[in-house]
Amino acid sequence: MSPSSPEAVKKLVENMQADLRSLSMECKKKFPPVKEAAESGIVKIKTIAARNTDILAALKENSSEVVQPFLMGCGTKEPKITQLCLAAIQRLMSHEVVSEAAAGNIINMLWQLMENGLEELKLLQTVLVLLTTNTIVHDEVLSKAIVLCFRLHFTKDNITNNTAAATVRQVVTVVFERMVAEDERFKGLMEEPPAVQGNSNRRSVSTLRPSAKDAYMLFQDLCQLVNADAPYWLVGMTEMTRTFGLELLESVLNDFPEVFLQHQEFSFLLKERVCPLVIKLFSPNIKFRQGCGSSASSPAPVEKPYFPICMRLLRVVSVLIKHFYSLLVTECEIFLSLLVKFLDGEKPQWLRAVAVESVHRLCVQPHLLRSFCQSYDMKQHSTKVFRDIVNALGSFIQSLFILPSAGNSSSSSTPAGGSVSASQGSAQGGPGLGGAGGGLITQAAFEYRGTWIPLMNVSVQGSAKATYLEMLDKVEPPSIPEGYAMSVAFSALLDLVRGITSMIEREISKQEQEAAMREEAEPASPPQDPMAHEVWEEMVNACWCGLLAALSLLLDASTDESATENILKAELSMASLCGRLGLVTPRDAFITAICKASLPPHYALTILSTANLSNKVYSIQGQSVQMVSPSSESHQQVVAVGQPLTAQPQGTVVLTAKNIQCMRTLLNLAHCHGAYLGTSWQLVLATLQHLVWILGLKPSVGGVLKPGRAVEGPSTVLTTAVMTDLPVISNILSKLFESSQYLDDVSLHHLINALCSLSMEAMEMAYGNNKEPSLFAVAKLLETGLVNMDRIEILWRPLTAHLLEVCQHPNARMREWGAEAITSLIKAGLSFKHEPPLSKNQRLQLLLLNPLKELSNVLHADIRQKQLECVLQILQNQGDSLGPGWPLVLGVIGAIRNDQGESLIRTAFQCLQLVVTDFLPTMPCMCLQIVVDVAGSFGLQNQELNISLTSIGLLWNISDYFFQRGEAITEELEREEAVLLKQAQDKGEPLNRPFHPAPPFDCLWLCLYAKLGELCVDPRPAVRKSAGQTMFSTIAAHGTLLQPPTWNIVVWKVLFHLLDCVRKSSSTADKEKIESGGGNILIHHSRDTAEKQWAETWVLTLAGVARIFNTRRYLLQQLGDFFKAWEVLLDHIQSAALSKNNEVSLAALKSFQEILQLVTPIKDTDKLDALAMDVSPVLMESLQVSGPGRPLVRSDSLAERLAQRYGAQASLPPPGEELDDSALWWSAWNTWYRIGTECTRPPSGGADKLVFVPSQPFLTALIQIFPALYQHIAGGFSMEDLKKLGVILYGAVSVPISSDTSPFILPSYTEAVLTSLQEAVLTALDVLQKAICVGSENLQVMYPAIFEQLLLFVEFSCKPPQYGKMETKHVANAKYNQAEWVALNYVPFAERSLEVVVDLYHKTACHKAVINEKVLQNIIKTLRIPLGLKYACPAESTWKLAVSSLLKVLSIGLPVARQQASSGKFDTMWPELANAFEDFLFTKSTPPDNLSIQEFQRNEAVDVEVVQLISTEILPFANFIPKEFVGRIMSMLNKGSIHSQSSSFTEAEMDIRMREEFSKVCFETLLQFSFSNKVSTPQEGYISRMALSVLLQRAQDVLRRYVEDQRLSGRCPLPRQQVTEIIFVLKAISTLMDSLKKTQPENVDVNVWAQVIALYPTLVECITCSSPEVSSALKDALGPFKDFMQPPVSKVQNGES
Repeated sequence: MSPSSPEAVKKLVENMQADLRSLSMECKKKFPPVKEAAESGIVKIKTIAARNTDILAALKENSSEVVQPFLMGCGTKEPKITQLCLAAIQRLMSHEVVSEAAAGNIINMLWQLMENGLEELKLLQTVLVLLTTNTIVHDEVLSKAIVLCFRLHFTKDNITNNTAAATVRQVVTVVFERMVAEDERFKGLMEEPPAVQGNSNRRSVSTLRPSAKDAYMLFQDLCQLVNADAPYWLVGMTEMTRTFGLELLESVLNDFPEVFLQHQEFSFLLKERVCPLVIKLFSPNIKFRQGCGSSASSPAPVEKPYFPICMRLLRVVSVLIKHFYSLLVTECEIFLSLLVKFLDGEKPQWLRAVAVESVHRLCVQPHLLRSFCQSYDMKQHSTKVFRDIVNALGSFIQSLFILPSAGNSSSSSTPAGGSVSASQGSAQGGPGLGGAGGGLITQAAFEYRGTWIPLMNVSVQGSAKATYLEMLDKVEPPSIPEGYAMSVAFSALLDLVRGITSMIEREISKQEQEAAMREEAEPASPPQDPMAHEVWEEMVNACWCGLLAALSLLLDASTDESATENILKAELSMASLCGRLGLVTPRDAFITAICKASLPPHYALTILSTANLSNKVYSIQGQSVQMVSPSSESHQQVVAVGQPLTAQPQGTVVLTAKNIQCMRTLLNLAHCHGAYLGTSWQLVLATLQHLVWILGLKPSVGGVLKPGRAVEGPSTVLTTAVMTDLPVISNILSKLFESSQYLDDVSLHHLINALCSLSMEAMEMAYGNNKEPSLFAVAKLLETGLVNMDRIEILWRPLTAHLLEVCQHPNARMREWGAEAITSLIKAGLSFKHEPPLSKNQRLQLLLLNPLKELSNVLHADIRQKQLECVLQILQNQGDSLGPGWPLVLGVIGAIRNDQGESLIRTAFQCLQLVVTDFLPTMPCMCLQIVVDVAGSFGLQNQELNISLTSIGLLWNISDYFFQRGEAITEELEREEAVLLKQAQDKGEPLNRPFHPAPPFDCLWLCLYAKLGELCVDPRPAVRKSAGQTMFSTIAAHGTLLQPPTWNIVVWKVLFHLLDCVRKSSSTADKEKIESGGGNILIHHSRDTAEKQWAETWVLTLAGVARIFNTRRYLLQQLGDFFKAWEVLLDHIQSAALSKNNEVSLAALKSFQEILQLVTPIKDTDKLDALAMDVSPVLMESLQVSGPGRPLVRSDSLAERLAQRYGAQASLPPPGEELDDSALWWSAWNTWYRIGTECTRPPSGGADKLVFVPSQPFLTALIQIFPALYQHIAGGFSMEDLKKLGVILYGAVSVPISSDTSPFILPSYTEAVLTSLQEAVLTALDVLQKAICVGSENLQVMYPAIFEQLLLFVEFSCKPPQYGKMETKHVANAKYNQAEWVALNYVPFAERSLEVVVDLYHKTACHKAVINEKVLQNIIKTLRIPLGLKYACPAESTWKLAVSSLLKVLSIGLPVARQQASSGKFDTMWPELANAFEDFLFTKSTPPDNLSIQEFQRNEAVDVEVVQLISTEILPFANFIPKEFVGRIMSMLNKGSIHSQSSSFTEAEMDIRMREEFSKVCFETLLQFSFSNKVSTPQEGYISRMALSVLLQRAQDVLRRYVEDQRLSGRCPLPRQQVTEIIFVLKAISTLMDSLKKTQPENVDVNVWAQVIALYPTLVECITCSSPEVSSALKDALGPFKDFMQPPVSKVQNGES
């Protein structure tokens, strides 16, 4: 029910009437005036109530009269009446029906009551009601009311005092509240008040409104009173206490700050009155040093600190600073400085305690602290207040540890340090290993160098709940419990840090957000005001030293986990803040502190001790703040023992639970604030590395650290407590590096740099010893790289550059991890899903692969192994998408060196095999050339033969691939080429490509061939062989794909180059015997020297090249310099043929043969006949060489396609143009001739020199080449050439063979067989002869030369050729297996040659040339040798053949000779013939002793044949024959007919050996021609007659001698030969008689008759002989004489003519 509602008013009226009635009742007796007044009052009220609608207003108007009765009642001083009146007055007041005048009257009445000491409580109540219900009381009235309350406060009654005090407080508040309300009302109309002129008018300030004026006067007087001066306004004050005054001031200042801030008059009071007052009152405390505070309660200022005043002053100061700091900047500076001073150790403990509480109050107000900083610390000539506060706190804390009197109350009589030492004793008794204090001290505490200070729970964080500042009732300073000051200071510190950091960080974040928003709105906006930043920086700069000093000391001293945690949190947040603000030194200092705390005490970690913070003294305004290093004495639980990470082994180190706690903070710091760490990463990571090492964590896959096995650190001991922590720590460690993905690029770089330098240190340490190195940094670099894959580009270079260094480290474990890290990163990088993908971002892909290539420069095998394993994995996983990365990957595979060992090469080769089998189609064609190079380099490595051989196989596969994908590759390469060409032109450089300007596809082939070419001259025979076969097969199979101009390069740069190299190597190869090839491989004797092995290569190469020349002739001949190439090839063949190695030389000739089998292109007309030959030689070749299991591709299809592409000619020449080959063939002939000349030239040296003699197969092959060659040169083959040929043939046949090969070449001596060489020689001549036969006239002049050649060979039968001065032995005498030379059996050869001669002569006898060149004479001259030797011939067959040949030749030749008799061309022949007959028929050689009779008879028959030839072919034509010749024939016949036997015959054989038949035939022939009537010339007749007379004369002699001997011998028989002779003579005589009978008498000379008759007597004398044979012969001889018994009929003289 509101006071103005009708009901309330009605009730008020009723109540007032009731009150007045009561009053009149009470005063009826004693105080009638009062009674009357009361009654008139009743009437008045009724009247008012009746007349007025607004009763309250009317009441108020008449309030003086209404109140009057009650005032009079109070005046009675009767308690009962007074109480009743006061109650009534209060009711009126509460309804606000009291006017200003009435109020004044009431106050006066109350004053009287107060002075009389009546109803004091009621009075206070009434005053309060009056002042609180309305605002009508002002000025003096108000001041009177207030004084009244003050006066009542100082009564003797305690209750009254306290009630009065409360009332005063309320009244003061009311006064100010009125002012505030008044201000509210006038708010809209406020105009600027004029400036206050000094304090000229203290009593009233005209510019203020009424309520404000009251408040002003009141406040001014309060100041006066506290200052012990007389008040201006509160008139009538009798006494006042300073404490009460200060409390009132504090409450006003605290409750109504806006009054002072808004009104200049009040601000003026603050400045002019309050501050000086406070400073004045502080003075005893400032000046006071050690001593006890005064307990006197007198208001006069005492020169000793007085707890109640001092404490209240501090409270006032707190309020002033809190609310009016902005007004009182200078004054606050003084207050704060004072506050700092109160913390001094010299001040009483209670003073320090309240000062710390005050400081704590400031510390929870970060904005205030910021203002200090701005107003003082940042001004030039001002005290650094903020810095001082922090430092003072720090010094205070330090002093508590140093001053043992801490915690003793100033009034205590305990000797200094007593209580502390007692508690310290208990602490030291306790702390066994069981934890802090062994159960004695469960309380949290700090302990440092023997000082133990317990830690109390003093306030909730963030609020400064003071204890001593609230003790307003205490007069004496209280005793302060031990540790209280420390606990407050500790809280203050933490709150300070918390407040500052959270405030600044909030502001920074806000600023960043605003900046971001502005960026979006207008990108080019200016940055925000730097002012804020300066303030933050200044704050941090001002406070960090002190904070750090205090916190690090506390951290070291803390024995309580949660306290430690708080300290660490504070250090952490400071470090983070400094980092955010970019203040490097303080940031590093805080981090260093945490780092040091994480490590064992005095741990030698250079990075921390060299950091510029260690043990540095920061001097702060004369106070020195010592940075403390951790002391080792803290009683902490030991949780781990391990090895320190140092280069020199030291003892073990101990880690405590606190170390682990700090380590976690460090991890937390790095994890949450990594972005602000910058260069401090180095500190953090170094520390973590050492901790990880001590705890024995080792890296595992992906760089994660796992607890190592106990084995790894023999001295590492971990308690179960830490064992359970380790996985957590390891996990946080990993998370820390995982979170690096959220760092910005710069921070990430800092992290990487720090890890790299850590790693460098670890590397330094690991040099020169094989202690386990610290792998922390490497492992974490890996981990960081892996989680930052999405922006790997920015950190890849520094990261990998460092890891590459690690890979070169001598310590194996270190290297291994370096390689592990780098390969894992590369693999991860390639498999990561980048944006854009790698296939589109080639630069990145190359960047990622580059370190893989760099690893190739590392010499350590284990690293290369890792590298190659990585390549293998990359190929298996990303092989298809490597694209431009292929050159790098191939480079890595190919970076093999011979000093690397087999396993590496094997792994690399595996990679290459994978590439060739699976990836050739996916790689850019530009890389194919690299593949070829790499495969080649595997062929060339000498560690593993099988790999070399397999790689040659790969080259074959590669060539196959080229062949199959020819078109595609060509197109792609040409596109690339065009691009490159353009780039080159832009730069103005020529295109740098091997084999330029051949088309790019051809270049690919050329590279392949060049590689194979290199392999063909590898030192290992197997490799050479394999490479050679592959190379020639490839050229043969796929050569058609090349453009004609490219063939030029193939021929010159590949084939001939190869031939040159092989020739060179072969000629310089070592002739030392190679012992068996290692292990149990036996080497065949034909390969047991390097020279022999090279020989094989030479053979292969030459054959290959020759085959190419053969099969690709058409193609090659279109090249301009085919002739030159041909010459070079021939030169190679020649040098090979002349090499001193039989294998090579023979093979050279085979190649020679091959290139001579070329087919000359045919003319159109012959096409049809030759269709059979038209199978493309290429196709044939490719069919033959298709390797095992190779598909038979129709190679020409692709060739044709390429041909069309390049518009090239087909490989055959256009019809009708026959290539002119003669030059080629003549060149070949010259080569053949040079080879022949060289190899058949006999050695010039003596027999002692070791000479090289060409082998038979070689010579055979050489000669066998001639027929083929001749076909091509027949046209121009001249006499000159024939002579050259002859020389060679002769030379070849003359070459002996070595005795050790003779069994394989020579037939057994008895068989008459030709060696193949001899066959070949004859074949060569046969070819020639046939050619001449069908050839033109001018060819036939060569016949004589051929005869001459053959006849030379015929001579061999008797006179084997000499080979230089070499001694050859007869084959039968040569000892096998000695290096002797054996002459061949030339007889069969000579005989065959003879047969050829006869045969040829048969055909050519009539040729002019044959006639002119006296061929017949030569034949006879040659035959004369064997004929003459007869039995002395090496072989019997020889002379027999010679005779038969002679007979055959003469049967043909003599008629010719006779025809040509006139020309004289045969004149010289006849003497030769005569000689031949004579040498043969009357040989000087004797028949061998073992000649059988049958054999002898057969030989005689031959002689007879010769004589018969004479009788049939010569003598009948005597007139065409020179006389001398006929004469010689006659004398020969004569000689034959009078046979004189040789004396060597035995008796028995005599009759046979006498060649009787022969003599008989001779004689008959002689006789026949003696009496022939065809004698053309007297000369002839004369010869025959002369011969006859000689014969007769001889017969006469023989007979006489016989008779004589017969007589002398008596009974003895005569020698057999004499008997034979006589018989022969007798037979001759009978033959003569027969002849004479048959002859025309006129043909017989008279003398002959005379001589014949003269024989008769002698014959008769012989009759006495005893030999029956003689007798029978004699009988035959004597018989014919009967014809002489009668004279002849015709004219006897006729014979004369």
